[in-house]
Amino acid sequence: MIRIDSVTKRYPDGTVAVDRLSLEIPDRAITVLVGPSGCGKTTTLRMINRMVEPSEGTISIDGRDTRQQPVNTLRRSMGYVIQNAGLFQHRTIVDNIATVPRLLGWSKDRARARARELMERVGLDASLARRYPYQLSGGQQQRVGVARALASDPPVLLMDEPFSAVDPVVRKGLQDELLRIQDELGKTIVFVTHDIDEAVKLGTMVAVLRTGGRLAQFAPPAELLTNPADAFVEDFLGADRGIRRLSFFSSAGLELLTAPIVAVDASAEQIAARATEDVPYLLVTGLDGRPLGWSEPGALTAGQVDTGRLLPCGRPFAAGRDSLRAALDCAVLSPTGWAVAVDGEGRAAGVVSQAAIGEAIRGAHANDTTGTTGFAGAPDLAAVQKAAR
Repeated sequence: MIRIDSVTKRYPDGTVAVDRLSLEIPDRAITVLVGPSGCGKTTTLRMINRMVEPSEGTISIDGRDTRQQPVNTLRRSMGYVIQNAGLFQHRTIVDNIATVPRLLGWSKDRARARARELMERVGLDASLARRYPYQLSGGQQQRVGVARALASDPPVLLMDEPFSAVDPVVRKGLQDELLRIQDELGKTIVFVTHDIDEAVKLGTMVAVLRTGGRLAQFAPPAELLTNPADAFVEDFLGADRGIRRLSFFSSAGLELLTAPIVAVDASAEQIAARATEDVPYLLVTGLDGRPLGWSEPGALTAGQVDTGRLLPCGRPFAAGRDSLRAALDCAVLSPTGWAVAVDGEGRAAGVVSQAAIGEAIRGAHANDTTGTTGFAGAPDLAAVQKAAR
């Protein structure tokens, strides 16, 4: 555990970047520092590895004051990932990743073997090992930065807005990769971001900081979205925090309808049997069961459906695995107003209407007596975050 106890950072000109900040950062979890510009997020992160020295207060790791350790030893015991990766441009990818192990006295062969192992773990092709950073995309460079931070297997990983310089699609992939790696390795991660969506997705605990480096609220994401501490936190979370909160309700309870589903080679009798008054459209699937699109029953030709004339079925959600937010998003984006649920193989598992999803949302709120989507008392933080994902 990292304990930040009444820490202040005051610069010679009188500027206070962090003001009497106290946090207990849990072990083997992702703690996100989020807030507006000038709230001391990065300063707090850098005080943990003493790139910035506190003016007052103490920071300890497992009960030991960080000032009692040689600064180089302290820093080499932590992984550090920054925006734009900060790679050495004159070194190959494999040697960039091997940097800290080499500083710790590992042999070149051992350090490079470790680097290649980590390339696979972070999703980098082995063929990139001998390339240089300028030959990689931004997303690939960020993966190298994560691999380099993990190279010496540090217990603590500090990440300073590591994904903010890449496009949204790559950013989502990097976030998912970080969550996968965390599930496998269980590091103590302190992650800085200005993006509340990223904080809610990644954080086991989220610390919202005010301008001037004062703590506004420290809570699990679900509790933060449900019970913001004050108007500042509520405003920072945004007007759509209710939609974000749906990420913490599972779609497992949705009642899926399977009747309005027909295969692309369905007979006239099958089409007629599947058409119901409650559902004005039929979902057409391929022979493999994967959804192709929607059609009115009368527009289907038995045995030879023209897939080019189908209405798009939109992006489906994974039944029972995705959240109610994902299900609602699918229904809203669907031209028919119905969301398509798929199983783990991508086959159609059923369809559900916006009205049914709305009823499930009301039921979920009614059953949520704790304010944190059912996780009462002192929950297992890793379990809370895994359930939310």
